[in-house]
Amino acid sequence: MPQITVEGEKTFEVPAGKKLVLGIEDAGIDILHRCGGNARCTTCRVEVLEGDVPPMSEKERDALEDPELIAQFRLSCQIRVQNDLTVRVWGRASERGITPGDRPED
Repeated sequence: MPQITVEGEKTFEVPAGKKLVLGIEDAGIDILHRCGGNARCTTCRVEVLEGDVPPMSEKERDALEDPELIAQFRLSCQIRVQNDLTVRVWGRASERGITPGDRPED
């Protein structure tokens, strides 16, 4: 099983093929996902620090819009885990004082 390391948090296993956002949430990290995993709100952004992820889809690119965001972030709701990864989570519900959002579908 791939291992995911969230910078400043912990390392945990995620079944191959699972959405990264769900793996992070299931590990007890309160990552934001306000649109429910539909690549619309961009609150589930992560920086991929190490590891390989699939290429960005057009849907994900359209959601991020800004070339600077596209260069720096990926949407964790659009990444299916295949390999070990180290990521930095952009938005935490506890830091923003809001609920994470509806759980994304797998």
